[in-house]
Amino acid sequence: MIDPIEHWDIHPQHSWLRGVQPEQPVVFDEEVGMWHVYGYAEALAIINDPATYSSGVASRFAPKEQTDIAFDGNLSQADPPEHKHLRKLVSRTFTHKMVANMESRIHDLTNELLDEVSGDRFDLVEVLAYPLPVIVICDLLGLPLSDMELLKGWGDQNLEARGQLTVRGGGDEYERRLDYQAESALEMGFYLLEHVGDRRTTPRDDLLTKLVEADVDGQRLTDRQIVNFANLLLFAGHITTTMLLGNTILCLDTFAEADERVRKDRSLVPTLVEESLRYLTPLAANYRTTTRDVELGGKRIREGEVLMVWLSAANRDPSAFDDPHAFDVARDPNPHLGFGRGIHFCLGAPLARLEGRVALNILFDRFPELRTDPEKPPTFLTPPDFTGVWSLPLQASR
Repeated sequence: MIDPIEHWDIHPQHSWLRGVQPEQPVVFDEEVGMWHVYGYAEALAIINDPATYSSGVASRFAPKEQTDIAFDGNLSQADPPEHKHLRKLVSRTFTHKMVANMESRIHDLTNELLDEVSGDRFDLVEVLAYPLPVIVICDLLGLPLSDMELLKGWGDQNLEARGQLTVRGGGDEYERRLDYQAESALEMGFYLLEHVGDRRTTPRDDLLTKLVEADVDGQRLTDRQIVNFANLLLFAGHITTTMLLGNTILCLDTFAEADERVRKDRSLVPTLVEESLRYLTPLAANYRTTTRDVELGGKRIREGEVLMVWLSAANRDPSAFDDPHAFDVARDPNPHLGFGRGIHFCLGAPLARLEGRVALNILFDRFPELRTDPEKPPTFLTPPDFTGVWSLPLQASR
């Protein structure tokens, strides 16, 4: 079955988004020197076994002295027992209650942003899908909204520099992209460090202050760990929600019957969000490295090998999902891997789900019809490990 979504300019590596599932669940890629993992069972086995499949892979793609600084305190790169320690400290501050208390702010902010729309044509990413999550995270951290364009510049620089990672060595252009990414991360790090220093002398009622003050058994986060966690929250936190909102509207434009069904029955909005995460998974892939020799998907993988775990492909695996290429807004069960699983399950998942639910309901209330602009097709993010729109021009009726 060929997906109706396949006519969009999605990444050429994402064959499963064109209805073509990889023939084998695990395949070695000689060009980049890594294993591709496509199967659901294999992906689940990897992300549920941090002892065998380590998350600390950044040093395989960039100099270790650089990654030791850039990823200290970054939960996505930490293994037990460090991960447990960091997550416990961070979880004391980034709580479900704190997220739930943001609902009214998200509701008001969504309406304020959409009030700025004039006419019947607008870019959803520019108007709502980008600014909403960034403002929410800035509110939580206590960062000034006047710095949004500065933060956007660093985020865009990071995305523009991303491409297919390799352990083979990618030549001058590959090194240039890594340096470009490091430059934006360094600038953003110094910016955040200044705010962390300010909270140490002048505490406020915000997440940065709570991170500075977090204490578990007498242990606290260092400035560098706070900076790197805040960096992760700003980048990963906003881009996931940006892609989630854009991808969902793109799916509803493609599947008109799903759009009609969820507009008539708003109780389906939460399951719509989950199906969007499965069907067009924002974080398409993550990386692991083996700590011992293993057998996976019928292949022998040696200790120290790097695996690119395609969550997006796993979410289309017919062994795990009935009719996986159908977009079913009421799909149940839906054990997708859009937010990962196990100890690395996305800390920001409740916030992304809340923002998605609130924003989509308001979009449905305000616009009886939203369709892609035939004169301006959507543009997609170019890094292979993401699936989402860079821009999404829409035509709307009120």
